[in-house]
Amino acid sequence: MDKRIVIRAIIILTGLIFIINLYIIQVADNSYKLSAENNAFRHVTQYPARGMIFDRNGRLLVFNEASYDLKAVSDQIKPFDTINLCKLLSISKEQLIKTLADANRYQPVVISKQMSKKRYAVLQEFLYKFPGFYVETRTLRKYPEATAAHLLGYVKEVNKNDIKKNRYYRQGDYIGKSGIEKSYEEKLRGRKGKNILVVDVHNRIKGSYKEGKYDTAAVVGKNLTTTLDADLQAYVEKLLQNKIGSVVAIEPKTGEILALASSPTYDPNMFVGAKSSRNYSKLVNDPLLPLFNRAIKSKYPPGSTFKTVSALIALQEGVITPQTVFVSNFGYSTGSHFVKDHIGGAVNFIMSIQYSSNAYYCHVFKNILSDKKFSSVSDAYENWKEHLHSFGLGKKLGTDLAYEEKGLIYPASYFDKYYGKGRWNHNTVISLAIGQGELGFTPLQMANMTAAIANRGYYIIPHIIKNITDDSIDPIYSIKKYTKIEPKYFDPVIEGMEMVVKAGTARSAFVEGLQICGKTGTAQNPHGKDHSIFIAFAPKDNPKIAIAAYIENAGYGSTWAAPIASLMIEKYLTDTIKRPWVEKRIVDANLIKK
Repeated sequence: MDKRIVIRAIIILTGLIFIINLYIIQVADNSYKLSAENNAFRHVTQYPARGMIFDRNGRLLVFNEASYDLKAVSDQIKPFDTINLCKLLSISKEQLIKTLADANRYQPVVISKQMSKKRYAVLQEFLYKFPGFYVETRTLRKYPEATAAHLLGYVKEVNKNDIKKNRYYRQGDYIGKSGIEKSYEEKLRGRKGKNILVVDVHNRIKGSYKEGKYDTAAVVGKNLTTTLDADLQAYVEKLLQNKIGSVVAIEPKTGEILALASSPTYDPNMFVGAKSSRNYSKLVNDPLLPLFNRAIKSKYPPGSTFKTVSALIALQEGVITPQTVFVSNFGYSTGSHFVKDHIGGAVNFIMSIQYSSNAYYCHVFKNILSDKKFSSVSDAYENWKEHLHSFGLGKKLGTDLAYEEKGLIYPASYFDKYYGKGRWNHNTVISLAIGQGELGFTPLQMANMTAAIANRGYYIIPHIIKNITDDSIDPIYSIKKYTKIEPKYFDPVIEGMEMVVKAGTARSAFVEGLQICGKTGTAQNPHGKDHSIFIAFAPKDNPKIAIAAYIENAGYGSTWAAPIASLMIEKYLTDTIKRPWVEKRIVDANLIKK
């Protein structure tokens, strides 16, 4: 081969190698560019303050407090006193080294998050000794009332799943994880901004890049006014201390949630600051489940409170009248099963509610499922179920609180499959007559049911937000949803509920001067003592408040749930408590078995 050809080939090959390397360096591989840019510029995210949250009377429930994150860009770090920095941050040397080792050399990494003002002030004095490190200002949520934790919810750092679902978020961002913080995340979070700063070789800021031409301003989150009454919320949490259960109070005419408590609860400030992760683990592992929102997630049997709805369905379907009388032999016999009753003799309609007759409502349920206008028991059952759905029972109400459960009402097909088609009737499922068996409703649904009775046939979806700054709430929260019961049938039921409190099973809820209408319930609990239940509204005409109270493992509804609900009504309507002895008994009681 000609030597000249070989030499030319070597020269061409060498040239190609240089060209390819230049292409890789200048075009394909941007690491040099990134390194140069990161040495010249610092991209600083401007985090907006989350919107503040107020109660219905303008009392501040959630606000923001400045906190500080220490960040670093590995490629910009110069040799520094590791021990001194660790001492200033109260972290271990191993932790610092691992954090830096795991970081992308060109991207900022958080070294210490949510530093207090005090720690930041000390660090700032020595920050010049640590080139490559800088502080970014953030905000933390603060809860001055330290109540309504389940309602307000909490914010937490985003995880990979959050980032995957929404490209707005980046590692280190925070997001609402429960309650209002989650439901109204997009309103509360605002919009992030960005500043591009020019820095020198010593990591000192020299000014904005091109005088801020490419900077974007952060947009502060919107403020929310809730429907919550802060005084009433604090009061019910006081009454529920050392008890397991839930209480929900609604303004019937508007569907506005006045109070929603789940016990045990926790101080929402536990999720603020450096100890939040430790506190979260502590709460998650607590056997009493303080993070569990019983008000919207627990599916309790309604017990005898259910007799109010059973009476309304029977009246609407014409299988009884307000004059109907049934005989109770201190129970109801089904042949193979006997449902006990604590009263005997002839029981009329008002008495059936006033004294909570089991036998009466077993007869009522028999008439509902044996109604001749339906071709089968299954058809009659499905009609009964649709009536319950019209009260918002056994389905998601559509509240603006996250993680609402729908409750439980089985379809007729369930019993067809379990017992055989055409092989079951009212006696087979007689426990449903008294609110037991295959039924499970959340306290929110029970409070909403009570509001529908108070309104004589309609409800507005329960909601927690009353107003949004420069915005509007969903119009669905102003629409009346009507039950399948005509208004005329509510009056006799309400008369019975008034007698429950005046001279019936809930005399413990009587308050002089207040027309409280209520119904007690005692739900059987296969895991221990029965649950104590009470639903009520007041006043009888033009009602201002409707309540459902559920105290687990507490026995009769009249013993605990009724006085708790009546104290709340008294507090809300009069702003005073005329029965301090009742209040003291409730507050001092510890119903949690240690």
